[in-house]
Amino acid sequence: MAKVVTMGEIMLRLSTPNNEKIIQADEFDINYGGGEANVAVSLANYGHNAEFVTKV
Repeated sequence: MAKVVTMGEIMLRLSTPNNEKIIQADEFDINYGGGEANVAVSLANYGHNAEFVTKV
């Protein structure tokens, strides 16, 4: 299989459990994503050699 490299930004979403207001929350659920990252993960899950590149 071909090697695939995706390039882009990754985003982090912090959300409260049970739709609490931020000020009431003691903890947060963490989710990440972004189009390019999602493609790399999906391809890797199908067995492809996929990598994700970004810059901070």
